[in-house]
Amino acid sequence: RFLILPWVQVPHLASHLLGRMARSLPSEWKRVYGHPVYLLETFVHPERYRGTCYRAANWVVVGRTTGRAKDDRKHLGPNRPIKEVLCYPLVRDFRERLSRVG
Repeated sequence: RFLILPWVQVPHLASHLLGRMARSLPSEWKRVYGHPVYLLETFVHPERYRGTCYRAANWVVVGRTTGRAKDDRKHLGPNRPIKEVLCYPLVRDFRERLSRVG
């Protein structure tokens, strides 16, 4: 999340910042954590937000969450808001790289 203060008047600032982050993150991530990152992921609560800045920055809607928390082992059904999942690939062959074993 980021806050854009009212007096900041830069056209398309949010999508610009997302683009800069996507360009700088891979090298920083590798330097800090020692392994690459191939795909960025975010969640948008569609009842509250439209995700306009992500869409403008070419992020792709890939689906929706189930509305269940990761600790819902009893499968009690949705207990969290259902959100849209958006992704931004950092490399062309992200599917192949993410599906490699080990």
